[in-house]
Amino acid sequence: MSDLAESTGPKAHARIVYLGPVSPHWEVYGDWGDRQTLDEFRARVLARLVLLPREDPQFRRNRERIVRDAEREMISIEWDLGVVMQQPSAPDKVVDEPVAEPTETPSGETPSGE
Repeated sequence: MSDLAESTGPKAHARIVYLGPVSPHWEVYGDWGDRQTLDEFRARVLARLVLLPREDPQFRRNRERIVRDAEREMISIEWDLGVVMQQPSAPDKVVDEPVAEPTETPSGETPSGE
């Protein structure tokens, strides 16, 4: 049965967007697909998330339930958690790196004066 589900592709696509710390925290947008399927999915998603900010531990459990629900209904989902993705190691490298002294002067001599 999973081979059949993979070969047919999703029936619809939904975006789940975090609106911020003030309730309502979430909105579900149906990008394409059967409108009735998306409306029913939206109702289930909002029932699980309506009062939960993304930092709440219950959010992680409900997120997994929503992912399984979407897989069952053959709906592809996209999460917009409102977090700007940055490389966390990039700023640390700049701060932690020592300033390198030049080994040659512009005239080609070494700094020791030899």
